[in-house]
Amino acid sequence: MTSSFGSADPLAASVLVLNRFYAAIHVVNVRRAFGLLFRDLAEVVHVSDGQYANYTFESWREISELRANFKTPGEDWVRAVNFEIQVPRVIRLLAYERVPKQTIRFNRRNIFARDNNRCQYCGKRFSTSELSLDHVVPRSRGGDTSWENIVCSCVRCNVKKGGRTPTEAHMRLVKPPVKPKRSPLLTIKLGNPKYESWKSFLDNAYWSVDLK
Repeated sequence: MTSSFGSADPLAASVLVLNRFYAAIHVVNVRRAFGLLFRDLAEVVHVSDGQYANYTFESWREISELRANFKTPGEDWVRAVNFEIQVPRVIRLLAYERVPKQTIRFNRRNIFARDNNRCQYCGKRFSTSELSLDHVVPRSRGGDTSWENIVCSCVRCNVKKGGRTPTEAHMRLVKPPVKPKRSPLLTIKLGNPKYESWKSFLDNAYWSVDLK
């Protein structure tokens, strides 16, 4: 499949995966989603005006053919050899019933996402390559490597703070670091209008599936 219309690379979009009972369990890329649909292991769940409609791979392909001349911004489409098909936002596994235990991985990518690529001392946003991680309470002072003691910091602020606490360096944190209740990367995805339909299946109080 090749990409067309919509975003620069529709194949890089994400698809929410539900189990048989419509509980959100995972997020996969477009290739993985179409692989599951093509092998009849999953079906498309299309949300429109608060109503759900379920489609097999073939019926979704047919619907896509009818809608191909009426594309709207925010949709993603991919072209196969003989047809063009819309990228679904949600699919449902037909036989999988379990709800895997969800954990939020403590890693650089999630910390950058939690802090929105913003230095937690000067408040300015930077690219990932321009950011580092800082121990609020330095390790030399007993500070641990945890959600509550690690923040994004630009190089300038990191050097300025050095081996001191923010109070000692006369620097103030933009916000106290805390462990997020759900995947920071998922939070970013939900800020994108094209993933609006995901909200119908997500419980903000506990859902923390990790993005792949």
